[in-house]
Amino acid sequence: MSDPESAILAALSASPEATIPDTYTFSSTHNLDHNQVVGVSKSLEGDAYVKLTELSTSFFVLGKEADSIVNDGSQEMCVLAALIEAGEGGLSMSDLQGLVGKDVCKIGMGNCLKNKWAKKEKDGKLVAVVKMEDVKDEVRELLQQLKEGGGDPKSLDDKDVTALKRRKLISLVTRKSYSIVRGPSYSSTRVKRAADLTKEMLDSGKWKETPFKEYNFKTLGESVGGGYLHPLLKVRAEFRKILMEMGFHEMPTNKWVESSFWNFDSLFQPQSHPARDAHDTFFIKEPAQTVLVPEEYYDKVKTMHEVGGSGSIGYRYDFKREEAFKNLLRTHTTAVSSQMLYKLANQKGGFQPARYFSIDRVFRNETMDATHLCEFHQVEGLVADYNLSLGDLIGTIETFFRKIGITKLRFKPAFNPYTEPSMEIFGYHPDLKKWTEIGNSGMFRPEMLAPMGLPDNVRVIAWGLSLERPTMIKYRIDNIRNLFGHKVDLGMTKNAPVCRFETAEEEEQKQ
Repeated sequence: MSDPESAILAALSASPEATIPDTYTFSSTHNLDHNQVVGVSKSLEGDAYVKLTELSTSFFVLGKEADSIVNDGSQEMCVLAALIEAGEGGLSMSDLQGLVGKDVCKIGMGNCLKNKWAKKEKDGKLVAVVKMEDVKDEVRELLQQLKEGGGDPKSLDDKDVTALKRRKLISLVTRKSYSIVRGPSYSSTRVKRAADLTKEMLDSGKWKETPFKEYNFKTLGESVGGGYLHPLLKVRAEFRKILMEMGFHEMPTNKWVESSFWNFDSLFQPQSHPARDAHDTFFIKEPAQTVLVPEEYYDKVKTMHEVGGSGSIGYRYDFKREEAFKNLLRTHTTAVSSQMLYKLANQKGGFQPARYFSIDRVFRNETMDATHLCEFHQVEGLVADYNLSLGDLIGTIETFFRKIGITKLRFKPAFNPYTEPSMEIFGYHPDLKKWTEIGNSGMFRPEMLAPMGLPDNVRVIAWGLSLERPTMIKYRIDNIRNLFGHKVDLGMTKNAPVCRFETAEEEEQKQ
């Protein structure tokens, strides 16, 4: 096999009028790959060594079934031969299938009946009504004629072509190729032109002899695309704005690794709780344990678990330090909430009412499917103040969801280890026409708050939801793996519209 570039330039060297009529024929003659010839030709055209003219050639190719017919005859001829051999008694469908095959029988029997070469008796048997010498295999003849003509569409009548295409025996293929003539810079050998003027060329003076590519000083550079916010970040920004308008302050949630003490124990979650098993939580191998927790607070939490307090009898078990010191990927941002409440209770000047929120990533060892991942984003809000009640919690939740356009809410009693009472939040989805769970809520238990040192009449209300679910609803995404993870379409991120939630009042004005 020769070099495509050398072969092309050599073929054009005979005279100024020399030409390569068709690159496909040229490739076959010189034993070259046509795709390589086209690629080299376009490269030569870019340097003005040649000029190309595009050619388009359409022809028919025979399918696998058509090749079989050319070699062995059509299905109807195979069926007819079997029926003639069977004689006047004919063949049943099952016997015919056994002789010629199920696929051949299906096609051939239909065409035999259509051509009136056979008939079906009352007993269901098929009997031949013509002799082999009285018929001819037209399909085979047409395919042979087309094959001998190189697939030229003009070698058959339109009617015959339509019949063969209907049986899916042939398909039309269009081949792109080029004719080649000399260009203004033609030479029998190509000299690569330099694209850049280098320091070495200037030092040696080689730039005086080096041919350079032409510069187009009028062309614009390729547009540089800026960064694009992911849909999750767009919804997150909108939620942050809404919560800040409601007077909430954002908690620092940039530490993904927490100790079991802050993630579970400080929340009055027993060390035997199933959520603390390895199949629900990702534990850290190195470093496996934390090195420091507030010792005085640790002792109070330990006592609350073992013997109780604030009207509780605790869990009545031996609280283990090594279990509390295990490091893990936080399973909820409530691990940060507990630290903020502890600081709030022990700050200089004493407790002051506060509103906190966070929107950040959490990790659970869950089976992944269309609605669950091992990591997701949790939106959490809490209010710490004197003499708060369940009514304050419901009012705060209704205010938040009203600001994102959800007015129809329902609350269902639920159980959480660290809140009592606890409620699941359901919202009416106008697109799905049904009620769907959108969050969880409750009032932190006294067993959680008392060890922190908060005053007895301070209550803390809290609620949370995932960031992914409202984002999927907002952007009409039905699989969470198309929203977050390695399967995300970057084009979707680029084209996703700005997130803006209309308040309930704006929705009512529209109606």
